[in-house]
Amino acid sequence: MSVSHFFMPVQNIIGPGALDEALQIVGKMGFRKALIVTDPGLSKIGVANTVSDKLAAQGIPASVFDGAQPNPTVSNVNAGLEALKAAQADLVVSLGGGSSHDCAKGIALVAANGGKIEDYEGVDKSAKPQLPLLAVNTTAGTASEMTRFTIITDETRHVKMAIVDKHVTPFLSVNDSSMMEGMPASLTAATGMDALTHAVESYVSTAATPLTDACAVKAIELIARYLPTAVSEPKNQEAREKMAYAQFLAGMAFNNASLGYVHAMAHQLGGFYDLPHGVCNALLLPHVEAFNMSAASGKLNEVGAILQANNPQLAGLDPVAAIKKLADIVGIPKSLEELGVKREDFDVLAENALKDVCGFTNPVQASHAEIVGIFAEAYGPR
Repeated sequence: MSVSHFFMPVQNIIGPGALDEALQIVGKMGFRKALIVTDPGLSKIGVANTVSDKLAAQGIPASVFDGAQPNPTVSNVNAGLEALKAAQADLVVSLGGGSSHDCAKGIALVAANGGKIEDYEGVDKSAKPQLPLLAVNTTAGTASEMTRFTIITDETRHVKMAIVDKHVTPFLSVNDSSMMEGMPASLTAATGMDALTHAVESYVSTAATPLTDACAVKAIELIARYLPTAVSEPKNQEAREKMAYAQFLAGMAFNNASLGYVHAMAHQLGGFYDLPHGVCNALLLPHVEAFNMSAASGKLNEVGAILQANNPQLAGLDPVAAIKKLADIVGIPKSLEELGVKREDFDVLAENALKDVCGFTNPVQASHAEIVGIFAEAYGPR
């Protein structure tokens, strides 16, 4: 028997109107000033200003730092730290998807602990909690708004650093599904497949528990049922809300059971080529799980049964084929070659993947040659 831990934010609000309810709570907590960390897109269309106005209405003036780029970098975190210092903020508000949340976590962690973000690569390297972080989610996939995971690209090494630290968990997460209706189909698909990857990897993880299994199973069920609708009908409120719950459940699962080689390998693709994380996960997931069949066939067959039971288009397919089919239904690219990945980089990608903390809980440990082989399998069309 072993002791298990279960991490998540103290408070989480999900559903239409969640943002306003959350800001009313935050307004009573005595914060003096906020720094909103977001991406240029949300800033340009006015979402950041809307949140800033809502904070001001609660007596918390806010500044906006919109330098969180996809696959946020060490430089993004450093620039955000300068913005935080200039604003003299005692509250960080992350607004967006995983990139904004991860960047904000990096800023808040270093602000409280000192040093530089590179110092915290690995597991629980910080000494004390980050600056208070309110995470407002606008996508349904990464679950970064509620996890202890932070992924920052070290552009000098071309490596995505996995920072897994209980001190980067936001104190309050917000999933207002009404804010997700404007997501384009490609982003909905990529983030949804990211959530599926979280659920599947945590389900077969060597650190899985009955708690994480329950979360993962329900997440897979909801994703199979509602992701295609969320992609094809972006204004469908039921699909958006169910996907918000699905990605949150998947986050609860992997936040505590961790992940596997899909993420360990996808992080390298993101760091090396600046590719979208969800797409990389979707392409790698069936190939990694085919590799994992030797050690996790029971659970993977259960995954296949859940997918089939909740989506008629997946009926009669084995788990690997069902995952591939769902990716096809929502329009995920079919190969790493299509994304511009180069075969000659497989060796270094595999070398770095084997160092990634996410791979340590994969159900079977791989050799360098086996990781190269998985990359090669994903290189051609599904």
